Amino acid sequence: MSKQTSFTVHDLPKPERPRERLQRFGPEALSAQELLALIIGRGIPKRSVMTIAQELLVEFGNIKAISEATLEELSQIKGIGIAKAAQIKACFEFGKRQDLEPELKDFDIKDPQSIVKAIRAGIKDKAKEHFKLILLNTRNKIIGISTISIGSINASIVHPREVFKDAIMHNAYSVVLAHNHP
Repeated sequence: MSKQTSFTVHDLPKPERPRERLQRFGPEALSAQELLALIIGRGIPKRSVMTIAQELLVEFGNIKAISEATLEELSQIKGIGIAKAAQIKACFEFGKRQDLEPELKDFDIKDPQSIVKAIRAGIKDKAKEHFKLILLNTRNKIIGISTISIGSINASIVHPREVFKDAIMHNAYSVVLAHNHP
């Protein structure tokens, strides 16, 4: 019998494995380690996915620090290459975008502050200029927000055809153009 060097998911009884627990109880019932293990997917020889997930938490201290880590910092953990690091970063970005998206349904645009409220969360921490197109219907309700251009730290190049193409494609009655100053 060989000496086992790393605890694996398959060592757990089937009902206690992260994927099965997520199916039965939902994602909120899983620990941070289990959620990370599901994102990472699998371990490497002599290093289980559970061990890699635990090391991420130990090394960075908490979920927020993991989310803010660079690809290079994440890939310093044995078992996390650039591909897995990119996968982790993509998951955090996806969650962030979902949290930052305002509920656009029935969002009335009555004044400039309404526009700011609708787009602020999506552009406030960006390091580059983001040029946004807010599409409105005949009642001044937002029907869509598009990013037309992402520029440099102090400039963004926008061609009118890009603005009008989205407005026409979405049958917008009117549009508002906005950008940030990083």
